Amino acid sequence: MTLPLPFGPAGLDPAEVWSVSDLNQAARALLEQNLPPVWVRGEVTSFKSYASGHWYFTLQDGGAQVRCVMWRTWAQRAKGRPEEGAEVHAFGSPSLWEEKGEFRFTATVVLRSDQLGQQQQQLEATRAALARDGLLDPSRKRSLPRYASTLAVVTSLEGAVLHDIVTVARTRWPAVRILVLGARVQGADAVSELVRALRTVNRLDADVCIVGRGGGAREDLSAFNDEKVCRALAAVTIPTISAVGHESDISLCDLVADVRAATPSNAAELAVADQREVRAAVDALALRLAGGLSRRTRLLSERLARTADRLESEMEGVVRLHRHRLERIGAQLDALSPLGVLERGFAVPMSLEGRVLRRRDEFTPGLRYRLRVRDGDALARVEEA
Repeated sequence: MTLPLPFGPAGLDPAEVWSVSDLNQAARALLEQNLPPVWVRGEVTSFKSYASGHWYFTLQDGGAQVRCVMWRTWAQRAKGRPEEGAEVHAFGSPSLWEEKGEFRFTATVVLRSDQLGQQQQQLEATRAALARDGLLDPSRKRSLPRYASTLAVVTSLEGAVLHDIVTVARTRWPAVRILVLGARVQGADAVSELVRALRTVNRLDADVCIVGRGGGAREDLSAFNDEKVCRALAAVTIPTISAVGHESDISLCDLVADVRAATPSNAAELAVADQREVRAAVDALALRLAGGLSRRTRLLSERLARTADRLESEMEGVVRLHRHRLERIGAQLDALSPLGVLERGFAVPMSLEGRVLRRRDEFTPGLRYRLRVRDGDALARVEEA
């Protein structure tokens, strides 16, 4: 292929127009033909080993980085896989991944130099300083409020992170108030902007603070491993959630925050309650209250019924006792009643005026009187006294 001359649009020769594939193929050929296999020293980051057996990782130093691949054939011969943050010497050839148009280094040998790389050394020094001041102590972790009404979100105003947090939070709890503090999450100004935003959170009336960014390479998370950012996060006066990178990436901010979320969406799920779960809990509580009142009412009703039964039984006993007493008194009265005497066969003489004749001298010859017997009166007369 020959390089085309810069003809105007009308003078383009189709035979001299390259496709993207042609361009990448030519660039790859130039790299592989002009750059021989070399040894490269650097710090391993973003290491991934796939089921296919291939290794993918990044080598970096203080000024640059290069993506690397080590095919299964060579990876199987390696004496152990390189650890994240370790410094290694890799032997291989520069190349170009044509499909992606990405420059990469194809390694055939990776030797560990048994020391941490510069970035990992700085990370460990920061971790030690934070631990020394107790900022990584699990005992200082605060619980998230169960029903947060206001969220403070520290993240970039660009990208999908903010959209994901807002969407999930408002879906779960539509009334939630979200206060957004924009800050760069990578680059030269990221540290200062993140620190300023986190300090501003303490002047807001919020319940929970979420600090997050989307996924990326491990080196893209460097701002969230910075000691200033970590200390600013630890100084936030409300419970904090860190949602930095992917689930497999753990930054120092993740360790300092009260709660670590796997993703920004997961952070929103942890920060606010789910209205459906709250409604279900309220319904369940209402059922329990109704059931409790029903059981209480039934117990009281049964208790009242038993009390009524006892009262009725006791009243019947009292009435029965008085009835027996009245019957005894009646029997006694009957025994003392003149009518009772008549029942036993006696008779009572009475004058025609109704006066009882009690003495013998009242019975004069020829006296007419009445003789009261059991079933009535009989007229009688005295024949002789």
